[in-house]
Amino acid sequence: MTGAARYVRLILALARYGLARELAFRGNFLAKIFVEVLWLSILLIFYRTIFTQTSVVAGWSEAEYLFFVGCYFALEGLIETLFLSNCSEFSELVRTGDLDFFLIRPIDEQFLITCRAIDWSTAPNVLMGLGVMVTALVQLGWPVTVAQVVLFVPLFFSGLLLAYSFLVMLTATAVWFVRNQSLLEMWWLFTSLMRYPKEVFTGPLGGPIHWFFTFLFPVMLVINVPARTMVKVFEPWFAVYIVVATVLMLWVSRRVFRYALNSYRSASS
Repeated sequence: MTGAARYVRLILALARYGLARELAFRGNFLAKIFVEVLWLSILLIFYRTIFTQTSVVAGWSEAEYLFFVGCYFALEGLIETLFLSNCSEFSELVRTGDLDFFLIRPIDEQFLITCRAIDWSTAPNVLMGLGVMVTALVQLGWPVTVAQVVLFVPLFFSGLLLAYSFLVMLTATAVWFVRNQSLLEMWWLFTSLMRYPKEVFTGPLGGPIHWFFTFLFPVMLVINVPARTMVKVFEPWFAVYIVVATVLMLWVSRRVFRYALNSYRSASS
């Protein structure tokens, strides 16, 4: 069996195990899904209220902004389903020394630590996000070409991997700080920045934020580039930039994570 096939088989096994574990407590599982549905409903009501007062926000019409929100919700759903719960538990593994049991297994440590559990309660967020995007496109008269879809899909997954690389670097800090809950709060700051079009950040205060989180620490590219490709305009320079930034940040996050593991002192030391 090839290495890639081995990892695919392992992911499928972990997914089946995670689903069986969630369904063992169906009430809790359904309650968590209800909370996610409620959160999306509140978000949509909030933006609908804003657009009752204006027809355009930072150059985005209501339908275009709706697509942006759906894109954000789908990507955030993938991050929460695949990675977030695993990364948030990393500091506890370091504190208790249970990380030792992950390091001795014959599999890539980063894969096992960040992908070992699938949170199925947030998986419906991906479908809800897709539903919001389709609704927005219908409201726009479905002005989508095959070329736009072909561009959108790899840009969307580039945004996903870019967000994953930020999360991995924040996770790695637990080796030095042990209790890094406050640092993981940075993740929610990043997701807040992802949630808004970059045009929102203008003026003497917003301008520097826009520049820093677009070019130096490209958080704002995660949703902006794929969403703009579908409902606004395709910007080749930013498309190339997000792909290059994704490759670079994945490499950097990998190096940071490996360095953190090399700095880890096991519970027996």
